[in-house]
Amino acid sequence: MGTDSTLNALTPGGADTKLNKKEIAMPVQTRGGALALTLLGSVALSACASKAPKQLPPDPGAAVSTDTSGGAGMGVATPGSQADFVATMMGQDTILFDTDRYNIDSTDQTALAAQAAWLIKYPAKRATIEGHADERGTREYNLALGERRANSARNYLLSLGVDAARLGTVSYGKERPVALGSDEDSWSRNRRAVTVTID
Repeated sequence: MGTDSTLNALTPGGADTKLNKKEIAMPVQTRGGALALTLLGSVALSACASKAPKQLPPDPGAAVSTDTSGGAGMGVATPGSQADFVATMMGQDTILFDTDRYNIDSTDQTALAAQAAWLIKYPAKRATIEGHADERGTREYNLALGERRANSARNYLLSLGVDAARLGTVSYGKERPVALGSDEDSWSRNRRAVTVTID
């Protein structure tokens, strides 16, 4: 390189030529910009690359069953479980109500007697009675009606000898319908109290 701000460079043909400052700066800037963009792109792509973990997770081992019956056998519920309660009740875990009513009729009494017998057989089990309503009426009204329905079922179970400390209530009002629809069949299925055992 000379003292007069020139640079000796080779041309593509191989000839030696002198370049001044302006000629030097322009190609260097575009080459430098291209180089910078290339480096920046490489860094960005390398950040997206997956890296091997320092330690691999443990082997999952044998297949795990998702059977909620407690593994007591194919189709057989563990005695005292929620699955056993539902299987034993054969639909009697739910009682139905008339519109705007929370009284216990003779059909409900039979279902609640079966529930009480099961609960007495398993004295360590606790249960929650869920009160529900159909979609008609305000949220507040249906929550209150669901609570009255759950309490009616609870009080009847208490009269049959189930310990009060084992029974809780909750009202869902119209928030958890079992049947979707705006017809009498759907409404009648949603006006209910459901007994759920707590495992």
